[in-house]
Amino acid sequence: MAAPPVPEQQQQQPLPPPRRRCPQLPATEPLLFLATLSLGLQGPLATQYLWDRLGAERGYSGPNGSSPAGCGNGSARDDPLRQEVEALVSRWNLCINLGGFFVGLFSVTLFGPWSDSAGRRPALILPAMGMAVQAAIYLLVMYRQLHVAYFLLGRVLSGLMGDYNLILASCFAYVADTSDRRARTFRVAILEACLGIAGMLASIGGGQWRKAQGYINPFWLVLATSLAAALYAAFCLQESVKQQKPAKLFTLSHYKAVYRLYVAPERLSSRRRLALYSLAFFLLVTVHFGSRDLFVLYELGSPLCWSADLIGYGSAASYLAYLSSLGGLRLLQLCLQDTWVAEIGLISNISGLVVISLATTTPLMFTGYGILFLSMAATPVIRAKLSKLVSEMEQGALFASVACVEGLCSLVATGVFNSLYPASLHFMRGFPFLFGAIILLIPAAIIGWMEIWDSNRDYSHFSDASLSPTDD
Repeated sequence: MAAPPVPEQQQQQPLPPPRRRCPQLPATEPLLFLATLSLGLQGPLATQYLWDRLGAERGYSGPNGSSPAGCGNGSARDDPLRQEVEALVSRWNLCINLGGFFVGLFSVTLFGPWSDSAGRRPALILPAMGMAVQAAIYLLVMYRQLHVAYFLLGRVLSGLMGDYNLILASCFAYVADTSDRRARTFRVAILEACLGIAGMLASIGGGQWRKAQGYINPFWLVLATSLAAALYAAFCLQESVKQQKPAKLFTLSHYKAVYRLYVAPERLSSRRRLALYSLAFFLLVTVHFGSRDLFVLYELGSPLCWSADLIGYGSAASYLAYLSSLGGLRLLQLCLQDTWVAEIGLISNISGLVVISLATTTPLMFTGYGILFLSMAATPVIRAKLSKLVSEMEQGALFASVACVEGLCSLVATGVFNSLYPASLHFMRGFPFLFGAIILLIPAAIIGWMEIWDSNRDYSHFSDASLSPTDD
């Protein structure tokens, strides 16, 4: 008997899967590298432009902030006009940073949870475009000699679109979406290594380029890298959220999603661990930011009195810790759990800061930098542990809150360490670094206690399960 005819709809072949765009490129690493390079170039250049611009408006033509402090006769530092310019630049920097932080605080916690439903790519394109808008406004100020208050406008507009913190949060959430639990720590460490490489290139190249060609040409690179990051996210990056669904953007439910991470009553154990790991992360990153802010000032002063070349080498050495920590993390993971790798990284960080706090010679200062070779191994471990405490549909909310914590770290570090440094000059110039080393004992204790507590809990569960009914 002849087989019945196959309906026309069943005769159609299934459509081939859509082609992957730019399959030869890595995932989010190029995007984060470009965004970090843009930010690393923009920050120091904007501060130096403010110095030159405000100084010229007040008739001050003396050396800029790169002149050695405490290595000469001190007359430059006692100049009242110089002090006025320093105060103005400091106030404008504070206003610009605070404006961006508080606006970004609300936008990051809005877009981050929204990306759990709408996808990561929109949450990467939007802040990259915001950074490009900010760079364009800065260029307009330089070309047209507009008032420096427009810097604040550019910063606020970038903050409304999520700013760099949203890129950071979305990249780490993307990695959490696309990696398994065992490989997540190393994938996060690769992202952090991108931060170090981009920061090193920006710190070394930005200053030399400004000396050779002024401010405008480097800022064109800031604009170009921001646009390149947005284009990469739009046309090359694949969506990592598996089950996308339409979601309203302007709703309080996104803020509630971040709030529920830490107060959900049905997850008491996870809530406690989230809070403790977040505290450890806050203290660790605050010390990182605070000590990095003071390295150059410490090296310029007596008795080190470093030249610009040595300062560049020192900056490169500090950023190389990202790469050495990545390699050390990979090797130590072969024989140790992530927690103990983080503890070794904290020991490296504490020891290096103690040596730097006592450094009176160039070899001893570089010895301190060398001891810091594993100092960045703890942060990817903490990020990965935080990621494993929430579900797949909460990664955006989690890393949005982590990004806000990181922004708060920057503000706290600037206030605490920059206030502590002048207050301790009369008895110990390196005291802020020693203070940071002491603070790092707290996250070391938290991480160690959490690992011991989890091990004891797992052992008790194993012991209970091994009991037979006859043992009761």
